Amino acid sequence: MRFECSRTNLVEAINTVQKAVSSRSTIPILDGILLEVTDRIKLTGYDLETGIESKLDAEIYKAGSVVIKSRLLGDIVRRLPEEAVHFDKDENNIITIESGSSSFQLRGLPAEDYPKIPIVEDARQMIVPQKTLKEMIMQTSFAASIDESRPILNGINIISEQGTLSLVAIDGFRLAVRKEMIAGDLPDSQFIVPARTLNEVARVLEDEGDVNIFTSHNHILFDMGSVLVVSRLIQGEFMNYNSILPRNHETSMTISTRNLLSAFERASLVIRAEDRRFSVTLQTNSDDILSISAKTDIGTSHEELNIAMSGKLFDIDFNPKYFIEALKVIPDEEVLITFNGSLGPCVINPVEEDAFSYLVLPLRR
Repeated sequence: MRFECSRTNLVEAINTVQKAVSSRSTIPILDGILLEVTDRIKLTGYDLETGIESKLDAEIYKAGSVVIKSRLLGDIVRRLPEEAVHFDKDENNIITIESGSSSFQLRGLPAEDYPKIPIVEDARQMIVPQKTLKEMIMQTSFAASIDESRPILNGINIISEQGTLSLVAIDGFRLAVRKEMIAGDLPDSQFIVPARTLNEVARVLEDEGDVNIFTSHNHILFDMGSVLVVSRLIQGEFMNYNSILPRNHETSMTISTRNLLSAFERASLVIRAEDRRFSVTLQTNSDDILSISAKTDIGTSHEELNIAMSGKLFDIDFNPKYFIEALKVIPDEEVLITFNGSLGPCVINPVEEDAFSYLVLPLRR
């Protein structure tokens, strides 16, 4: 195996596939990146759950393949002095890496021992603009649960129905829903993808072009052209988010998204991140002023914002993190927020249409 390529392009490919390299595996070869050379270079990382392949062009002198320790390869290539990088592997899997006056020799592992990434067979296909899917993932994935005792909620429910694509995430305390009409033929389907996988997909997605998504019973494949991501699907039945979102409300208010986000961020300054005993209080004493306050052993915070409100006055405590993470990903200048008393769920929606819904449960006093 022998080739020469751009250090910048190689670093980018290594950074991409490293996200799928196992850091805690008892199988030593999974600590490595599979490097395959044919008419192009293909790098693969795979932890038996998620696999990422990245391809790049190079000057190919001799085809071949080898597995190289991921961290070591990345550290070396990032620090090479010149843009051109030359690779050479002998029959004993000894890899020579040269750039400028720098030279390294590494012992590789046989490529035949590297596990094969699953092939997504008998798959349904949908085509989605990369920019759209990237935005939808970023606007929902933060609400997925990290509690491994509830694996279903570690994923994001992707629903394709009547030309509308929906992503849904729930962690037991909040819910995030993002919907988008997709042009073209979008087959009706529903599946649960690990949130970790979708976050890695979002890092690869660009602002132009489409992503081809293939799903089978057990796996999903995202094809972005030069990068492929394959993942196991989470088996089971996801919670019906429509049954969670309240149909009625006691109070509704329209407020500036940016102003409310800034107010929550300021109030959070007097709350330790690790201390869940404290909350931010939202209170109304009139139809046009919202008070936002926090009181902890560090100090206090209080400010007032203009709103347009209808319905009952309220005095409710919330975990500020849940509001902040939702408001950060909302592009709308204003949002419509509905409340259902001190114990009922609060829902953040667009002022018009239904592109997103963020449900947050209040805290008990």
